[in-house]
Amino acid sequence: MHRGIEVNLHLAPGLKNENFVAEALGNLAAYQLQQTREESLQWQVIRVEESHQHHFRLVVRHPERVLDVGLTHALRKTLDELSRESEDELRRKFHDTMKKGLSPVTLRHVHESPDLWQDDFWNHIG
Repeated sequence: MHRGIEVNLHLAPGLKNENFVAEALGNLAAYQLQQTREESLQWQVIRVEESHQHHFRLVVRHPERVLDVGLTHALRKTLDELSRESEDELRRKFHDTMKKGLSPVTLRHVHESPDLWQDDFWNHIG
């Protein structure tokens, strides 16, 4: 059994820099959840490449225990709120949050749907 939650990121069509937007949304939402819960969390923002299409996911886990599935709702709500921001506002918020302690994870590109809960998927987080 895995210890985390997974949420698809839904981006508006036609974004000029969708990779940055997905990375910023995922990092900000996960960091906000971490701050609210006052505990360490690990997360990854991934771009899943499949034949002639792609989609983005945010995967969050606690390093030592199972996360409450109910957190998915809170995470989705935060993502919805953040996704209403313009790209410029999102960029500003992302950089301001890094000054406050966010250590963002870079967008990870994978081909086809991976098993997001394998330990080797998380090895590069450290």
